[in-house]
Amino acid sequence: MKLYYVPNTCSLSPHIVLRELGLPFELVRVDNQSKITEHGEDFLKINPKGYVAALQLDDGRVLSEGAAIVQFLADLKPEVGLAPANGSWERSRLQEMLNFISGEVHGGMGPLFNRAIPDEVKAIFRDKLYKRFALLSNTLEQQDYLLGEYFSVADAYLFSVLRWTAFLDLDLGPWPALERFMARIDQRPAVIAALAAERVA
Repeated sequence: MKLYYVPNTCSLSPHIVLRELGLPFELVRVDNQSKITEHGEDFLKINPKGYVAALQLDDGRVLSEGAAIVQFLADLKPEVGLAPANGSWERSRLQEMLNFISGEVHGGMGPLFNRAIPDEVKAIFRDKLYKRFALLSNTLEQQDYLLGEYFSVADAYLFSVLRWTAFLDLDLGPWPALERFMARIDQRPAVIAALAAERVA
């Protein structure tokens, strides 16, 4: 398998999951501006959407969208327990959480990176985002991980997008449960290895 990635983006999430699962894979960096991979490939021919993450299987098939990729990967080694069984109530709750992170947190941060958006408009997006942080914080005040007592693909995704708060000067201080969550996930060996690989590549 090949994982196409850009450092400091949401592609970190499937990268972490691949390492948590111990699956063999090749990490391929994409230039976000030129859309050319480190091997000179046209990334738009691999993923016409033009953004990471993209997972290319050994047979050439490509899967995009991080929430889909991490579930696909988790199902390759269900014994590791990164996602509940397909068809279960718990799996539906995982999908609920992945959709929330994607639409409300990941999507909510996007406008804050856009320099063309006026500050007063960004303030509206920030206020909405802070309400989402409060909801997540309420959950993480009661348990270590989003689904309870075990690490799941949803935690990898939330960790990946909450790292952007540092680039956006968003302070997680008002939500100490989120700060503890970030510190906890940051110490996982798979996370340390993924971040190190992306810095070196």
